[in-house]
Amino acid sequence: MKKITVIAIMLLATVTFAQSKNEQATIEVDGVCMMCKSRIEKACLATKGVKSANWNVETHELKLYYNGKKTNLDSIKTKIASVGHDTKDIKATEEQYLSVHPCCRYRDDAVKDEHEEEKKQ
Repeated sequence: MKKITVIAIMLLATVTFAQSKNEQATIEVDGVCMMCKSRIEKACLATKGVKSANWNVETHELKLYYNGKKTNLDSIKTKIASVGHDTKDIKATEEQYLSVHPCCRYRDDAVKDEHEEEKKQ
């Protein structure tokens, strides 16, 4: 009977201390098109610990699910900036920004206007 009690206590302790390591977050990422979406999501998924990344072209919201023990939001934002996209906290360098396709240059008002016109049609 003592063995069963000890095993039960050990199992209970394990369950109690096993906290969820999965976290979710939503951040704003600049971009204008489906190529941007692909680039942003691939950069996130290439970050160790990121389980899911979904960027919305209309709202510019990136929904993330990641293992908080393997990565953090700053690492993910740095990875996004490295492929040329800005977040509120971390901006891509000019060199990183210029590495994106010319139609993805979201800092250029003419490019943004062109994409807005395409949406209306």
